[in-house]
Amino acid sequence: MVLNKDYDPNHDFVIGNETAARRLVWFVDFTDKPTRRLRDIILRLADRLSPDQVTVAVRFTYPEGDKRADIAARAAIAAGQQDRFFDMVTALFEAPPKYTRASVGKLADKLGLDLARFEADLDAPDVAERIQHDRNSLSKEVPPSAPYLFIDGTLYQGVWDEVALLEAIERPLGVRLEVAAFRFIDWAASAGMTLIVATVAALLFVNVGFFDFFDALRNTTIGLFAGSWRLELSLLSWINDALMALFFLLVGIEIKHEFVEGELSNRSAAAMPIIAALGGMVVPAGIYAALNWGTPEVRGWGVPMATDIAFTLGILALLGNRVPTSLKIFVSALAIVDDLGAILVIAAFYGHGFQLAAFIAACVIFAAMMAMNIGKIYWRAPYLILGVVLWYFIHESGLHATLAGVLTAVALPSRAKANRAAVAAQTAKLFERDKQIGSENIVAAPTFMQLQTIMDRLGAPGVHVRHALENWINFLVLPLFAFFNTGLLITASSVNFTAPESLGAILGLVVGKPLGIFLFVYVAAKLGIGRLSSEINMAQVLGAGCLAGVGFTMSIFIANSAFAGSQLESVKLAVLLASLIAAVLGSVILIYAHRAVQKSSGNEPAGAEAP
Repeated sequence: MVLNKDYDPNHDFVIGNETAARRLVWFVDFTDKPTRRLRDIILRLADRLSPDQVTVAVRFTYPEGDKRADIAARAAIAAGQQDRFFDMVTALFEAPPKYTRASVGKLADKLGLDLARFEADLDAPDVAERIQHDRNSLSKEVPPSAPYLFIDGTLYQGVWDEVALLEAIERPLGVRLEVAAFRFIDWAASAGMTLIVATVAALLFVNVGFFDFFDALRNTTIGLFAGSWRLELSLLSWINDALMALFFLLVGIEIKHEFVEGELSNRSAAAMPIIAALGGMVVPAGIYAALNWGTPEVRGWGVPMATDIAFTLGILALLGNRVPTSLKIFVSALAIVDDLGAILVIAAFYGHGFQLAAFIAACVIFAAMMAMNIGKIYWRAPYLILGVVLWYFIHESGLHATLAGVLTAVALPSRAKANRAAVAAQTAKLFERDKQIGSENIVAAPTFMQLQTIMDRLGAPGVHVRHALENWINFLVLPLFAFFNTGLLITASSVNFTAPESLGAILGLVVGKPLGIFLFVYVAAKLGIGRLSSEINMAQVLGAGCLAGVGFTMSIFIANSAFAGSQLESVKLAVLLASLIAAVLGSVILIYAHRAVQKSSGNEPAGAEAP
């Protein structure tokens, strides 16, 4: 997360040189205990580093209506009007945090300030405006409670520890790489952008003369052997069937979360996204089936049903405040339901053959996993180990092997939320005990183990698995899938967009998706079956429906199961073209819808802010 308004020497009260190498912006609440502790660390850092190395700007944020924090912030700024800001800051931190107008007046008197001017400045409009400016410089995504520390405009998310902060300021190579990686990962569009890079790289690599090498590489056989047992798959199959099972595990966890405690857990809130998703699946599939009816190619009816959630949400993020938050939530919930529909379609219609013995073995393993769930076994390792075995037997049964990922997500147990106040008290007590036994600066082994147990308790097993896998999926598995599945040699024979299967995919994604979503939402709203947020209008629903036509990952995945050879290449190219058209069309509609809303409210902006 970055600051909405970066360091400004003309506005901020600062310690150090304005041109220092590193700029720290520290958000303060004088009544907050962690802020008071962090103050000591920052002061020690300021003493260790020269004014040319770091400058510290102080801003204020605190919960709305906190009168004690408000009068303290006003007192500091009022003292600043007499060039005694940091003297007042020191006095406020050293005083008990039960600030009143009378108590800050006494502090001002001790500092020798002009009391009449100080009293007047406490209520001055420019002081209130300054505090509001500070609060507005924080993103609305975070609560207003301090402390926050930004280094060169980026939120410091490391440990509040002097050594860790010093490294973050001095930035050795490892820290610079880590900061750059986290900045990219935190960018909402990063996953979609990575897929675009992987796709473009594959197309360029193949079409500049390396197709034979590329084709040989993805068809290289890789095997596992143990005695007489062997499992041999091509590199492409390992990616599509094994690594993508991890992707479906992540999707399954997200779907489960949404239905258990997310947007889809509330029936009234869930109704419209579910209805919209159904329209976005039924109409595209119907268009495709109508164009291919009576031919073997009708088997590809599932291709235009899918939505690529990473791309869709990434585009919405790039559109920034041109898209209301409620629409982003609506599209996210819609895409989750869409993913669930795609999973069911893949499981039911896109297997290859059927082996009863392997299927029975898979059922037994899944039953064992569900028994562990019922028995409240929260340790993640048994589920993941059995999930690997489940993947093997589902693969051997002829069903699509990625189904194992979804079933593993289903088996992972949910858990009641932890009492965070009790957890915080327990954590503090553990460190207090370490201090009592002389282990203040080193975490004792028993304490470390208890802290790990506490961390496990703070989230259900699925939360921990999602946290461990999410970045690997977004920045390794999906880019590998995109690279090896979109390395298409573009020739006259492969570009055949008028073929029924290709035309069905294009029209399904570009026309069917927005049409189905728009019509189903419109009818549901008229009949009172579901309702949209007051922030969302039907033009925005149409734009969101177009963005849902970015099929990409899921569409290509289904195409791999439905087609082969030149037909597969042609359908993949059709999916890429349709996704590009849908992305551009949806973005344009949403931008114009935003302008129409601004114009109707008489507040047309010069331009929308970036996210």
